[in-house]
Amino acid sequence: MLDKLTTIQIQRFYNNLQKNGRVQRKGYPELKDKSLSPRVVCGVHTLLSNCLDQAVAEHLILSNPAQGCKLPKLEKKEMRILPQEKIGMYPAEADRRGLLAAFYLELTTGLRRGELLALCWTGLNAETKTISVTKQVNRIKGELVVSPPKTQNSVRTLAIPQQAVDLLIEEHKKHPGNPYMFPSPKTGTMYDPDAFRRTHDKILKAIGAEHVRFHDMRHLFATLSLKNGVDVKTLSGALGHYSAGFTLNTYTHATAQMKQDAADTIGMVISGEM
Repeated sequence: MLDKLTTIQIQRFYNNLQKNGRVQRKGYPELKDKSLSPRVVCGVHTLLSNCLDQAVAEHLILSNPAQGCKLPKLEKKEMRILPQEKIGMYPAEADRRGLLAAFYLELTTGLRRGELLALCWTGLNAETKTISVTKQVNRIKGELVVSPPKTQNSVRTLAIPQQAVDLLIEEHKKHPGNPYMFPSPKTGTMYDPDAFRRTHDKILKAIGAEHVRFHDMRHLFATLSLKNGVDVKTLSGALGHYSAGFTLNTYTHATAQMKQDAADTIGMVISGEM
């Protein structure tokens, strides 16, 4: 019964999630750390609180018991990206493993891993040089689950460079009857996100690069885009962010240099008129 739910119960639930929220998957090595990050716990709170707000609106409960809970403090982790001297080596190593198309597309679009692996050939338009992002894949309770992207903004059509189109056309010739762009080389079915991440890790080790998460390749795409003149609104749409403001806040390290470059440019213009 919703009216029996208390703030203390929800607080205990959040505390337990933070300490022991990760689920041990059958057949996998035992987890050394079962804690969930503050960001995940806060995400759970947002979802639950929104549901309880709706219950208040429908007069099922008088107030939202989640509002009084104390949430873990979000820690802003330092963004780590592949160093400049390793960027060319990364796709070269992927090519040696027969996976150039997938990793090249990641570097030039910044797709989330689940979005990349859920891509189907029906989403490619070689003439307009675009791909449609309409779903994602995640592993839930040991099973691969395909679902809509995390937000409505994540459903999008991306422009891709001609080289990516050419690589995808060549990739299609390898498995023309398979609906997935990047099927598992072992099973021929959808690529397991965990196995794909492990391949990323092996590529980094092979090129002698310090470890960066696969998700950080998305940050690399964004940082390089900003530093090479892509406007924030266009980048925000490509990344599937809900606003350009969120993109600006996330990539402050890159936009700060853009602001300085803009200031220097206008300074030179004014000086030239003096």
